[in-house]
Amino acid sequence: MPHSEPDRQSCRLITREVIDVASVTIRNLPEVTHRALKMRAASNHRSLEAEIREILKDAVAPARRVKGAKPSPSKIKIGSELAAFGRRFGGIDLKID
Repeated sequence: MPHSEPDRQSCRLITREVIDVASVTIRNLPEVTHRALKMRAASNHRSLEAEIREILKDAVAPARRVKGAKPSPSKIKIGSELAAFGRRFGGIDLKID
């Protein structure tokens, strides 16, 4: 059966959504940190990449309103959050060019 071109009505129904996403590369990640992240990901039934995304998302999200929780800071300091995360897992060395 020969392939025919779609009619104009069909073409109007087809849309394409483009979503921009950023990428991050972490170099010189200590093996112990990598293993800890893999274990955490497995315990949460996620891939390593999904686990890291979740950690970063939580690190920059405003604090949830919980009794006794600290109020949300006016500015989220992602560098401080990443440094604290690195210290919890034995340190990470990030080289930013």
